[in-house]
Amino acid sequence: MAELAGENLRHAPDGWHGIAPFGGVQHRLWSRELPSSVSLATVDLPLDRDFDVRLQAAHRFWLALKQRPLGPPTLALTPRARLRLILALSALDGWLEGNSYRKIAEGLSGKARIPDRGWKTHDLRSRTICLVKKGLLLMLGSYRYLLRHKGKDNEDTS
Repeated sequence: MAELAGENLRHAPDGWHGIAPFGGVQHRLWSRELPSSVSLATVDLPLDRDFDVRLQAAHRFWLALKQRPLGPPTLALTPRARLRLILALSALDGWLEGNSYRKIAEGLSGKARIPDRGWKTHDLRSRTICLVKKGLLLMLGSYRYLLRHKGKDNEDTS
């Protein structure tokens, strides 16, 4: 941290904050005191519900220091989860504009997939309603759960 310069290092009431850009990633660092250039660095990981995520981040940091490949980001979404979020937010946009579930489903899936009869019991209607509900939850603050690792405390219900 002592080698970071200018805007990459600042002092705050709780200690020193730094941004170290290496390994293709900007690593955010914090230390109570500004270490000397010869001091040994340690990592303090609290044993809380996010321990596994913190441990993976510390491992990626160590890999970057050793100039080794980092692998995929710890909290990267799968393509399926990313698509589900896109659909949920698109469904929410349609709902907020006052569109019916049928119109939202047409916009997301195409008019050809919507039956002329039996819409009230069609599975596409149920899925559209679920997407709107998920979009509403995201809008109301549950988007923060995207930042947490999936585990026993935080199951992904999508």
